[in-house]
Amino acid sequence: MRRTVSACFLVLSSLIPAAPVLAAEEAVIEAMRDYMEFAPYAAGIILTGQLDRTVFESVVFIDARDARQYAAGSIPGAVNIEWREVLARRNEIPRDRKVVMFCNTGSLSAQATFALRVAGFENVVVLQDGLEGWLRDAPYRP
Repeated sequence: MRRTVSACFLVLSSLIPAAPVLAAEEAVIEAMRDYMEFAPYAAGIILTGQLDRTVFESVVFIDARDARQYAAGSIPGAVNIEWREVLARRNEIPRDRKVVMFCNTGSLSAQATFALRVAGFENVVVLQDGLEGWLRDAPYRP
């Protein structure tokens, strides 16, 4: 009996520190759910064909690939913030103009864009088809 009580105490005491973590996790999940339920279907994306000269010159491009890929070539004027670092470096991301995130194909930058949009960055969109699509289909390239 004593071992059972001790074992139960150990199990229960190991759960107590987890309560704040679970509450924070629930808040994050709720924020993501709220965003997904109310975001318009095309929210958070921009198509390569929309990047004419006017749009190109008014947005901030963020290359979400790693530094090696960025150094090998990127959209002119793009800033490099690797997709995993966008939340930690969110103070470097402007809120006063449209921000276009991209990677090679759009999959990693889509994750970064989603995270930023859930964090309140409504001005951030992902470039559908990424750098590959821009190199292939962009109507304007400086």
